[in-house]
Amino acid sequence: MHPLLPALQKGLNGLGLSLADEQQAQLLAYMDLIGKWTKVYNLTAVRDANEMLTHHLLDSLAVIAPLRRELAKLSLPIISFADGVTNVEAQVAGKSAQANFSLLDVGAGAGLPGIVIAITCPEVSVTCVDTVAKKAAFIQQVAATLKLPNLKGLHARVESLTQPYDVVCSRAFASLIDFTTWSKSALSSHGVWMAMKGKHPDQELAVLPESVKVFHVEQLQVPGLDAERCIIWMRG
Repeated sequence: MHPLLPALQKGLNGLGLSLADEQQAQLLAYMDLIGKWTKVYNLTAVRDANEMLTHHLLDSLAVIAPLRRELAKLSLPIISFADGVTNVEAQVAGKSAQANFSLLDVGAGAGLPGIVIAITCPEVSVTCVDTVAKKAAFIQQVAATLKLPNLKGLHARVESLTQPYDVVCSRAFASLIDFTTWSKSALSSHGVWMAMKGKHPDQELAVLPESVKVFHVEQLQVPGLDAERCIIWMRG
């Protein structure tokens, strides 16, 4: 058993998240990969395993329930599969309708929260984009090692992307105005921005242009982390 499994399970209980044993094992294996690669590539300043669990894993896991809620609101077209079952019917029947949604994690770094989302939400196709080649390569390595077909790392500038994504997210990446300006070409017409922040960013919100609509500022509680966290939800 992984030494941090009990702490992860306690955190999941605190977040009200139910994950399969395999997903829990993948999350811990991912954390181990960060620790291994960080020794060479300096992926994160956090080196202590217990701190990595709270500051990275649980911090990212705190957005899963809010993300699932917003995905459920998105009005996506019904897709018919080869056997004639639609994605709505497949969900009702408990059949896996893989990658119904697309998500872009901007300035992904070590893959937070993108890889955590890919592990916990197999119905979401996750692309983690970073301008640093070694970070994109790390994400590709995680996808291969953990067998995550819904995850890919991309070495590029977000401004160059034009494929539309349902959700464009970031975690401690840039100011809200820079994040939305740089990534607006990658946001689908029905899509939402999900910006993970620490304290309520009053000044950043005040300078957003009228074209960016903030529809929800959501406070988060991260188990074991005595710090403010929130999500800024926006539309273009």
